[in-house]
Amino acid sequence: MKPPPVVYHGPDTVQEAVRLLAEHGGHAKVLAGGQSLVPMLNMRLTAPARLIDVNRLDELAYVRTDLEGVRVGALARHADVERATHAFEAVPLLRQAVRTVAHPTIRNRGTTVGSLVHADPCAEMPAVLLLLDGEVLLRSDRAGERVVKAADFFVGPMESACEEDELAIEAYFPRPKGRTGTDWRELSRRNGDYAMCGVGTSVRVDETGAVTSAKAAYIGMGPVPSVVDVTGADFSAAAEHAAGQLDPEDDIHASAEYRRHLARVLTARSLKAAYEAVAP
Repeated sequence: MKPPPVVYHGPDTVQEAVRLLAEHGGHAKVLAGGQSLVPMLNMRLTAPARLIDVNRLDELAYVRTDLEGVRVGALARHADVERATHAFEAVPLLRQAVRTVAHPTIRNRGTTVGSLVHADPCAEMPAVLLLLDGEVLLRSDRAGERVVKAADFFVGPMESACEEDELAIEAYFPRPKGRTGTDWRELSRRNGDYAMCGVGTSVRVDETGAVTSAKAAYIGMGPVPSVVDVTGADFSAAAEHAAGQLDPEDDIHASAEYRRHLARVLTARSLKAAYEAVAP
């Protein structure tokens, strides 16, 4: 199929892009990587009157690391995040998760911030942002800039807190505090497919190796990514508890019961790997 007719805009500055969204936001879509939007256009699942292509905004094509964490600009590709050694050293979970996103060809074009705004409950990066208590910076002509916490950003399946007239500028992934290990793993029917279940874990230990905090984030297990606090239980019990907190649905790929089984198995394995990454 072919996309519907659309008026194309190629702004040269962030200010111009924001102005266009203020004027046409309700009838426009922002094109960055296009790995989700273009197929939706071709299948006529969305039919905006205008397309605002932000690929000329080179000022947003960055992956920056500081003492607080990693900031990913709206035009940074998944591959940029994957290859950024400084980002991996600060927040290992970024590379651990992003390397499982689809295929290399898609990671070379798809953007991390675009994935967050798309808010697919089966996508990896929303769960990573949620597990790390990250933030998204938004800008509009109407309200200027605002920062939205990850816990408030994903409001439904394919629905984020980004308003129609707002442009997502960057995502912020904080450094894990203290001695913290992380892990990401998922299972799909074929390599590169959406995961039937994916889990990211974060385990913090003290100087003796005792666990002081443990959390698990999930994809493919509900309408939005979810995080379960599993501190205070051994890994098997923690996995059982987490699986009981999830609400997967049956679909053509797997039953809800099987997805919950995957959550139990993957959670136990992931917590163990995260712990072993930092245990003394």
